[in-house]
Amino acid sequence: MARIQVTTSVVVVRLQCPCRAPRGRLGRRTRELAVTSQQGLPPRHNGLSAWTTRRWLRVGVSVALAVLAALGAVGLWTTTRTSDITDELVNTRSPSLTYAVRLEAALVNQETGIRGYGLTGQRDFLDPYRQGVTDQETAVDRLRELLVDNAQGREDLQQVLDRTQVWQQRIALPIAASPSGAPAVLAAERAEEGRNAFDRVRAALAAQQEHVRTARLNAVKNLDRATQLRNWVFIAIAGVIVLVAALVFEGLRRGITDPLTRLGSDARQVARGNFAHPVATTGPADLRQLGADMEAMRRRLVDELAFSEQARHQLDERAADLKRSNAELEQFAYVASHDLQEPLRKVSSFTQLLQRRYADQLDERADQYIAFAVDGANRMQTLINDLLTFSRVGRVHNEHRLVELEPLVEDTLSTLSISIEESGATISHDALPAVVGDTTQLGMLWQNLISNAIKFRHPDRRPQIHIGALREGDLWRFTVTDNGIGIDPEFADRVFIIFQRLHTKDAYPGSGIGLAMCKKIVEFHGGTIAVDTHHSPGTRISFTLLADTSPTSAEDPRS
Repeated sequence: MARIQVTTSVVVVRLQCPCRAPRGRLGRRTRELAVTSQQGLPPRHNGLSAWTTRRWLRVGVSVALAVLAALGAVGLWTTTRTSDITDELVNTRSPSLTYAVRLEAALVNQETGIRGYGLTGQRDFLDPYRQGVTDQETAVDRLRELLVDNAQGREDLQQVLDRTQVWQQRIALPIAASPSGAPAVLAAERAEEGRNAFDRVRAALAAQQEHVRTARLNAVKNLDRATQLRNWVFIAIAGVIVLVAALVFEGLRRGITDPLTRLGSDARQVARGNFAHPVATTGPADLRQLGADMEAMRRRLVDELAFSEQARHQLDERAADLKRSNAELEQFAYVASHDLQEPLRKVSSFTQLLQRRYADQLDERADQYIAFAVDGANRMQTLINDLLTFSRVGRVHNEHRLVELEPLVEDTLSTLSISIEESGATISHDALPAVVGDTTQLGMLWQNLISNAIKFRHPDRRPQIHIGALREGDLWRFTVTDNGIGIDPEFADRVFIIFQRLHTKDAYPGSGIGLAMCKKIVEFHGGTIAVDTHHSPGTRISFTLLADTSPTSAEDPRS
């Protein structure tokens, strides 16, 4: 018969998250990223290149406002000057000419009235003279007001008044004062003198009107020039405003908008996954700093992606190793379930056969040795079966579905009925819900927990076991509480390690796999399991399982 020799060992596979490197590699990685980050910083600039966007905007707005203020001042000056010239023309120059003409008309009326009275002797001809005197006074008063700031005008007016006074005293007043019918002789005597005197008045009036017309014409010309200047100034203001707006727009476009657009485009390229696309660092200092920060971030991403890719390859290699280890474990399970079981059965069978056939020829010590051999073979077979069961958790049975725990626990109690009856145990439980999991594994979980509670009972009291259930969000928390010998708090974690025993095999038989299997089943179902160290006397095992979150099962089954 061929002999098969199998060497077994416990293989522990440790998976390391690719994002967490060992301490030495992490330190080197941190220094590399720090160097990369420092390489992304922009060089220091001085002068205008060091200005930020806010400073450029502040300076640009200040310059634009200063230019607009200067243009506004020039426009206000031209408008005020045009208004002043217009006021001078309307309120001074034109009225001066008007009243100068009225003054001439008043003096002509006086001369006409005196001449008519001198020729006819009729006093009706003095009416134009009297009206002319009144109009003269009005015109003179108004001209004095209008010419208060005009020295030439005042001089011309005074010359007219002086010559008029000579004419009036020598000619007009004496003729007007003569009685009716008598002025003809006086008028004839002074006709030549009167004509010469009034001609001098006419000459003074002509000179006055010439000066007034010239002043008015100059005012009109000044108004035209001021109006043209004002128009050109406003055209220049409009042009400068358009130019400043164009310069500001172009400056904003080149200095801010274009760099922001390029920065946004580069950022979108990187966001889409094109990590090889560099981020430009142009524009004002703050935009360059932002671009440099984004470039440093891109480089860090490239480095991290390269590092993650390397870690992924390592993880794939470890996964392949784990897959090979699992395959070897499957092969070991096959060998253990077939090839190892058969030699053990033969050892046990032939040893028992030896005991029966040669019972009369063997002494008591030989029988004891045979019993030891049979017991060792049976324990080895039990240990192999337990190891097979432990290794199959999560691999052989993996059909997650809705499992009603009420009938599952009842089936478990039925399976353990002999142990329950022999120990006299009393087992109770709350209303048990439905959970999501594998029926076979959950059955193994309940069987191990309940059988442990029965096995580790206190010798002085009958075992009392209670199964509790409490809803906690999306989980159900279950407790298995007994009044047995209990577990020392310092061993609360150790009891879930495979092959860890707190008692001798003679006191409490077993392989030390039960609670380790329970831990593996619970964690495979996404829960946790622990010993409640605050419970006394006895032991309380607490574990969680995923609840059924469908709408129809939202209510507590105990309600």
